Amino acid sequence: MHRSKAQLSGCAITSVCVMTRPMRLQDITTQCVSLTVSEDGGAIVRLTWGASGRSDSSEVLDAAIAQLAEYDAGTREEFDLPLRVHGSQVQQDVCTAMSQISFGDTCTYGDIAKQLDIPAQVVGQACGGNPIPIIIPCHRVMGAKGLTGFSGAGGVETKVALLRHEGAGGFLI
Repeated sequence: MHRSKAQLSGCAITSVCVMTRPMRLQDITTQCVSLTVSEDGGAIVRLTWGASGRSDSSEVLDAAIAQLAEYDAGTREEFDLPLRVHGSQVQQDVCTAMSQISFGDTCTYGDIAKQLDIPAQVVGQACGGNPIPIIIPCHRVMGAKGLTGFSGAGGVETKVALLRHEGAGGFLI
């Protein structure tokens, strides 16, 4: 089993090439959207739009649901969860960079591109492929000229709602 790990403030993104047990899923409804959180092998591996109808439980999954509820209530600004991003090294690097954007702040695809020495278009593709949105805050990444698309349910309107929730939407008014 090949493993690589990038440390973040409060969480770790780990890549593991082999999935060893079935995923556990649990739903949460927030003020913006219904979500399904997926846990595999002790790490959050996916957050998807819509409800799965499952209510599995594990220590990590229960913690993720609790932290998402706190974020939704406005009492949590940082997530402290074990995360595992399946994907290329570039995908993992972009997810690590996005995780370092503070609550209420934004940056551009170009900012991340310069940090990682890769094209901004590659950053945009990796943002769109983020498997754990909100927890890995791809909604905080903007285009050079401002607001851009969003791959989550509701598209750019959900992105705007998340940015406003964090107090980063003042530039949108």
